[in-house]
Amino acid sequence: MHAAGVPFTDICRRLGLSRNTVAYWLYSGRERSIRTRSERCPLCARPPRPIDDPFAYAYLLGQYLGDGHLLMTRKVPLLTVTCDSRYPGLVHDVGTAMEMCGATTVGYQERTGCITVRAQWKHWPCLFPQYGVGKKQDRKIVLAEWQNAIVERHPDRFVRGLFHSDGSRFENRVQRHGKAYLYPRYMFVNESLDIMELCQESLDRLGIAWRMCRPNMLSVARRDDVAELDRHVGPKW
Repeated sequence: MHAAGVPFTDICRRLGLSRNTVAYWLYSGRERSIRTRSERCPLCARPPRPIDDPFAYAYLLGQYLGDGHLLMTRKVPLLTVTCDSRYPGLVHDVGTAMEMCGATTVGYQERTGCITVRAQWKHWPCLFPQYGVGKKQDRKIVLAEWQNAIVERHPDRFVRGLFHSDGSRFENRVQRHGKAYLYPRYMFVNESLDIMELCQESLDRLGIAWRMCRPNMLSVARRDDVAELDRHVGPKW
């Protein structure tokens, strides 16, 4: 029914199931592998150990810096990432990354045009020390040394997270000599100059050329560079 375009609320009503159950089936309905990792935060362990899944963490960090928010509640911190409801594959990837980074339970909240992926865990502030009051562009965003090491090792996953949150891939139309030409192009938009610089550095590590259209807008337009970025990001789905 979801593939046929039936609205989420109608699916719940037809099946007589709760919204949480239907959301789980759609976006997280998979066998959960039993992980033998310690439930303690890797940074709080004594001695500290590396992040359990740096591959997933690099992606989740990019998503957090784009459309993520860490809410410091009175009980347990809540990490949320807001995704466009048109891309269930993206919602699935965010939920999986949260689980691989430490969340035991991932929830989904549907609002008009979007799905918010959310998970509570007391150690989210350890993994995302960039949290704070106000908008990200209004405060300094600096990665910790251990975060830099992960981003340097997995720039492809970090860039994927950034572009899946605040990026887009589209067909650019150009008029030349009276003829219209279409070619794929990537854009990344973020108001934080610090986050923009992190994106630029990761693209440089991947050997992908970019240019700034505006202080808050980055473009990747050359054919070879778009093809290379397709290997790591590709269209949202």
